[in-house]
Amino acid sequence: MIFWQNRDSRINYIKVRKTHVCYGMGLGIIVLNDAYPGFPGDVRNASAFPYPIQYEIAEGVTNKTLVYDKNPNQCRDAVIAAASKLEQMGCRAIAAECGYFAFFQKAVAAVVDVPVFMSSLLQVPFIQQVIGPQKFVGIICAQKQFLSEEHLKNVGITPGSNYIIAGAQDEYGCTEFDNLWNPLKRPEYPEAYYDKTEQQMVNAARAFVAANPRIGAIMLECTGMQPFARAIQGAVDLPVFSWGTLLDYAFSVVAHRDYYGHV
Repeated sequence: MIFWQNRDSRINYIKVRKTHVCYGMGLGIIVLNDAYPGFPGDVRNASAFPYPIQYEIAEGVTNKTLVYDKNPNQCRDAVIAAASKLEQMGCRAIAAECGYFAFFQKAVAAVVDVPVFMSSLLQVPFIQQVIGPQKFVGIICAQKQFLSEEHLKNVGITPGSNYIIAGAQDEYGCTEFDNLWNPLKRPEYPEAYYDKTEQQMVNAARAFVAANPRIGAIMLECTGMQPFARAIQGAVDLPVFSWGTLLDYAFSVVAHRDYYGHV
């Protein structure tokens, strides 16, 4: 009996990659040191992604210390340490689970030798080119009040350019996100309902676009928003970018697929 083995015949020789200890890895994702659940599609829920995910907790980095304290610099050493650990593990690219990690894009990229995708907001300059200068990128973030110009500049966004920001929690009343992420409001055991969260996000997106008819694309900043990206797109009929689109892109550039077809 012959057992056919499906392997890539081009992998016939292997060599250590710097100090990497594991191989066949995918994306390394830095996560907050907060205990809360994520629906499939949330960056901290690995089950919905079609490539390997390796998590590393940034010790002491929470929603409070990263976002609410308005002093993200206090998290720098822990974020860099987590990124370095993921690189040593063999991850082919480094990402994070919260758009506000944008603050550390340059700092992390300076210390690791793999591509770095610290924030979904990295896509904004690209989207601006795609939709043209007469339209605006509608950025829906968790808390508008905490998204500073420094966050934006660190991922290549020119302050005052063609984008508009909305806060799902602080402007549009997405209370289910408060139940997960807001350290001032969430219960001891964070919880959320999918249907209610989806409806809140759809309502927010509809109101945002209605108030700003020149929006040409939606950018979902937050790690937990992409489970609802399809519903949002159905409601506003616009291109929707999210952490999901960024992570798919990130993996594609470090593990490019083959093409099979015919001529």
